[in-house]
Amino acid sequence: MKRKITLTEGSTLLRLVVRYFKTHSYLISVFALCTILFAACKKDDFKDEVVGLCPIVVSTDPMDKAVDVVLDKLITITFNTAMDASTINSGSFTIKQGNTLITGTVAPTTDSKVFTFKPTLPLAPFTVYTGNVSVSAKDTFQTAMLKDYTWTFTTIPLISLSANPTIGGTVTGAGQFAQSSTVTVSALPSAGFGFTNWTENGVVVSTSSNYQFVVAGNRSLVANFTAVPVGSFVVNLSSNPAAGGINSGSGAYIAGSVVTATAAANAGYTFLNWTENGVVVSTSTSFQFNITANRTLVANYRLIPASQFSVTLASSPLSGGTTDGEGSYPNGTSVTIIAARNTGYTFANWTDKTSGLVVSTSASYTFALTANRSFIANFVLNTYTLTVTATNGSVVKTPNQTTYNHGAQVVLTATPNAGYVFTSWSGDASGTTNPLTVSMNANKNITANFTAIPPTNILGSAALFGAFGGNAGITNMGLNTVINNGSIGTTGASTLITGFHDGTTADIYTETPLNKGNVTGRIYTAPPAPGDAISFAMATQGLADATIAYNSISPASKPGGIDPGAGELGGLTLAPGIYKSASGTFKITNGNLTLDAQGNPNAEWIFQTAAGLTVGVAGPAGARSVVMINGGLAKNVYWYVGSAAVINAAGGGIMTGNIISTAGVTFSTAGNAVQTVLNGRALSLVASVTMVNTTINVPQ
Repeated sequence: MKRKITLTEGSTLLRLVVRYFKTHSYLISVFALCTILFAACKKDDFKDEVVGLCPIVVSTDPMDKAVDVVLDKLITITFNTAMDASTINSGSFTIKQGNTLITGTVAPTTDSKVFTFKPTLPLAPFTVYTGNVSVSAKDTFQTAMLKDYTWTFTTIPLISLSANPTIGGTVTGAGQFAQSSTVTVSALPSAGFGFTNWTENGVVVSTSSNYQFVVAGNRSLVANFTAVPVGSFVVNLSSNPAAGGINSGSGAYIAGSVVTATAAANAGYTFLNWTENGVVVSTSTSFQFNITANRTLVANYRLIPASQFSVTLASSPLSGGTTDGEGSYPNGTSVTIIAARNTGYTFANWTDKTSGLVVSTSASYTFALTANRSFIANFVLNTYTLTVTATNGSVVKTPNQTTYNHGAQVVLTATPNAGYVFTSWSGDASGTTNPLTVSMNANKNITANFTAIPPTNILGSAALFGAFGGNAGITNMGLNTVINNGSIGTTGASTLITGFHDGTTADIYTETPLNKGNVTGRIYTAPPAPGDAISFAMATQGLADATIAYNSISPASKPGGIDPGAGELGGLTLAPGIYKSASGTFKITNGNLTLDAQGNPNAEWIFQTAAGLTVGVAGPAGARSVVMINGGLAKNVYWYVGSAAVINAAGGGIMTGNIISTAGVTFSTAGNAVQTVLNGRALSLVASVTMVNTTINVPQ
């Protein structure tokens, strides 16, 4: 065996070597030294690193005979010396379950003495595994282990839970738990189901929804649920002892309804309490509750000794409230009975059941008991008011009353005015249900909210276009023209589009070094290429829809327009509405035009001019703008232009709205470098559209 020998000063081994060299010849000394080293390697059980001795496994994680090992455990081995990582692999470091080899990944760590095994899949629960490191594992000096290292460990038990049927309910408490630990699993029925029992392998192990047990290995438990009528829960009642009395109120109830369980003691017995799962839930013979789950209640009774008197209590009405203090007491006892109103009721008084006389108006009544007594706690149903507010619509109450009894159901039906739609309820109601059923349990103020109906899209397919040049085309001059969020088109030949390129297809339409416009959408024209039949069809439909839109905003379709500035719109602030030029032309030259939406994002403006539209004046400061305030949107502004529109011939300015003209639209003038902006569309039904360094932002 080839070895590298490393000795430290003062070591026992070094002293032996020195002694041998002093007393023997070289050959004898070497032989003796090798003998010592072989002996030391065979017997080495040192825990600390000893360089030059055989490697051994000094620790594992999990340790030998470990229990409750987690299922996603990263298994670790540690040697007494640095190891050759190439020899620590899936052949030398293995994990088995019985005779089955577990697949996984062996990897080194930053510590050359420590290696890990990560199983490909989680380990099986409550299972014994065997780890092994074989003699093929070698240290950095290629020294091998003298024998395999083997250890075992046991994984943690797994508690698995399921519901039968799956929709019957939910189960909680599943997971990995230490052996011999105490675990509680719980079953909660879904609406419409009741818990039946817990089973394991078909055998009932518990009838309690909360099942506690000591872990003794893996368990697979099934929570069984039974369906009840849709929207209902079951109430089960029984008496203890059976001869103690009779009960009423069992059966199926609609979820959320009020249930009253009533107990009546037989002669010689007195009622004690209602219990559920051994826990007292009420001491009143009339136990009322809102049912939100299946209930199993036991009415407990006690035999009355001859030397005692009984106090029996009842509620009127049964749903009005509960009582406390019923029972048997020694003669002369000072007894206090208490009435507690249910929601929606007010306590009135106590009356003697025999005489009918009022004995107290206090909910807490104390008296000396000298004979059997029976009392009735009387309750009065509360009444409430319902106030409804509606703007831009109306609300009908059914029934329509001044006041309503507690629990009364009132139906509210909201009807919007023309141009509005009902959107929601607010105040003491919420949501969008209409009609709305309101349960009266307090005074309520409810508001019906209505919202203006947004304007319809009158443009149809023409909405795709930022500019349309009828059958005459579109011309761009300048390098800064861009059509954002839209396309351009003409029913004319593709050669009638000049100075543009299609941002989608990269097709170029007669661009020059000084005239390049970017269309972020598409360019639609008739042939020749890049125009084709499909492109022409899109353009034709766009023109048809633009024509329909033009007619829909005409004075004939939208009459009643006013002219507040005698044809001059500059310097005005206008509310939503229809505006028609009396002279036949509109100008925006005396200043900017402001459109005030007054907080309504659906506000709409229609401007009608039989002839031309002129925006801006000559000169470097001649640009004019249309400004939107208070929520106004460019897509809701329309310009009906009977002839041509000229927008800021001097360049600059921000125009707003959808311009639909018959004789063309012109932006800026050749040679202007100042950018002109249109937030809207420029649609010409016949003539061309011309633009110079123009940005068109097509509204969506």
